[in-house]
Amino acid sequence: MTSVVKCPTCGNDVVWGETSPHRPFCCKRCQLIDLGEWADEDKHIPSNDDLSESDDWSE
Repeated sequence: MTSVVKCPTCGNDVVWGETSPHRPFCCKRCQLIDLGEWADEDKHIPSNDDLSESDDWSE
């Protein structure tokens, strides 16, 4: 059975299988847009820790 998901960038339908090499994205362009958003820190994983660059990481 083949599943169909929505591309997280543009919302187009994507077949979840070998025929869609960029899944869950519909194409390389949408994949790169998402990567750029992570690189620009527009997207992030929420955390309860409030760490800054000045915090000591050696502990």
